[in-house]
Amino acid sequence: MQPSLFDRIVNRAFGFMVKLGFGLSHNFLLEVRGRKSGRVYSTPVNVLRHNGKRYIVAPRGDTQWVRNVVVNQNATLVKGAKREDVRLHAIVAEAKPEILKAYLDRYKLTVQRYFPIPAGSSAKEFEPLVRRYPVFEIDHVP
Repeated sequence: MQPSLFDRIVNRAFGFMVKLGFGLSHNFLLEVRGRKSGRVYSTPVNVLRHNGKRYIVAPRGDTQWVRNVVVNQNATLVKGAKREDVRLHAIVAEAKPEILKAYLDRYKLTVQRYFPIPAGSSAKEFEPLVRRYPVFEIDHVP
């Protein structure tokens, strides 16, 4: 799903605020190198902590940042002066329903509009949707 002009403006403004250090504890700016241009692109993301691991979900589906991450698994999470180099690993379809449920339940105010089922749905109800939503586990790069 391509973001609307309004969404792009809001994302840019929110990304700027996160880059300055504002936002909730789960808000970060994800910086990833372009797969063709080599240029660094950034987008605001919600980092989900679930069962002792961290994840990033792409609620808009297979977007440009997702394609860049698939090619170049290295990225940087930014908030204010804090920068963390990370490696992102795509999660297999079978593991996604529980993570998607946790993501939607936790961030429903900002991401419900991207999901065809309501927050609070069972993990089983996410099974038909797993191919629509890329999910990446975050690993720290030493």
